[in-house]
Amino acid sequence: MYRSQTPDARFLPSVGMRSAVLASLAGLLFGIDTAVISGVTQALQQTFALTPQGLGLAVSAALWGTLAGAALAGRLGDALGSRRVLVWLGWLYVIAAVGTAMAQGLVSFCLFRLACGLAIGASSVVAPVYISEISEPAQRGRRVGLFQLAIVSGILLAYLSNALVARAGLGAIEWRVKLAMAGVPALVFAVLTPWLPQSPSWLQARGLLTAAQSAAERLGLALGASASGTEAEGRLSWRLHRTPILLALAIGAFNQLSGINAILYYLNDIFSAAGFSGLSADKQAVAVGLANLLATATGMAMIDRAGRRPLLLAGAVGTCLALVGVTAIFASGQGREWLLPLLVMFIAFFALSQGAVIWVYLSELFPTAVRARGQALGSSTHWVFNAAISFAFPVMAAHGPALPFAGFALAMAVQVFVVWRWFPETRGASLDDLARRLSGNARD
Repeated sequence: MYRSQTPDARFLPSVGMRSAVLASLAGLLFGIDTAVISGVTQALQQTFALTPQGLGLAVSAALWGTLAGAALAGRLGDALGSRRVLVWLGWLYVIAAVGTAMAQGLVSFCLFRLACGLAIGASSVVAPVYISEISEPAQRGRRVGLFQLAIVSGILLAYLSNALVARAGLGAIEWRVKLAMAGVPALVFAVLTPWLPQSPSWLQARGLLTAAQSAAERLGLALGASASGTEAEGRLSWRLHRTPILLALAIGAFNQLSGINAILYYLNDIFSAAGFSGLSADKQAVAVGLANLLATATGMAMIDRAGRRPLLLAGAVGTCLALVGVTAIFASGQGREWLLPLLVMFIAFFALSQGAVIWVYLSELFPTAVRARGQALGSSTHWVFNAAISFAFPVMAAHGPALPFAGFALAMAVQVFVVWRWFPETRGASLDDLARRLSGNARD
């Protein structure tokens, strides 16, 4: 009998797994560009003579880009396929990294951060949708969770890079080098993405049945009974999709009302406000990033076992308690030694729950014909709140450093009730079954 001389296929990742890992690297770039700004905020204030409002504008410029990117990617993803859009995004990440590093003023910096935001926002739509569509139900949570794992890996990588560059003694160009480092993984991603296979369900929804069957066989998937042709031209409908729309809006809003990205963007400033030096703040940021990574990995391991809803409930309780503690530190001016443990606790509970769940949950709620647009709706909500909170955070903190944390804690208390009362469990169901179950305003 003929025996292949290639390595035993049982010990090699499947095409689907390799494709999911590669697509999830869009999350790595997402995370790097999200967190790298935390290491340059003070340099930006000095270089461009920024007021608190100016700093808020510089940081939040990317967030307004993410809103546009998420909104545009929904329509582009449904029309052209998520795989093709991912190819374009790799090069946009490269341009944004080089441009921000070379910016000569606040205007040019904000424009390139806006471009960076376009790429981040679009990635938050098309990468989870793509991974969801090439995965079997039993593996979908873990595979889409790779996107969030890549995000937090990128955040940690940015913190590590910032800390190492800070130790190099580069002087006035230090902040430019920190931003330029984001271009290296972006270039790698841009070169590799053309090798991704197309989504079988997207091809099927477009009526390309032969290509869909071929792609499904390559990925080891069975085609479902989704309609094709005219269904691909469908639109989000309040009558048909009211339940998934409301769920997408809620999870996108609560994700940011936790304060997660405001804390990540201004992490060094938070530690400085508590009396830590710049170098100490960089080191503590690495500790927070490491906790984020480890907790996300734990959440990924649990998401297809414990389910989405229990993780969201546990995370909302834990983040609320941690935020109450941070509020107490800044309100009293006492106990700064507890700031790092409380922020680590906050990050751990967030990553274990909302961080691991949001992109998975959004990618499961909507039918194939409008999945990217539904994902875009949830992502856009996420980015609207992200931009508004990131702009407001330094302004609110200037009136009292405890104020924003108290607001975040209150939002998490509200989330506990909302998730308990209205959020359905989606674990283990096929995308077609979920679409039928959630259409017509069904609640469970």
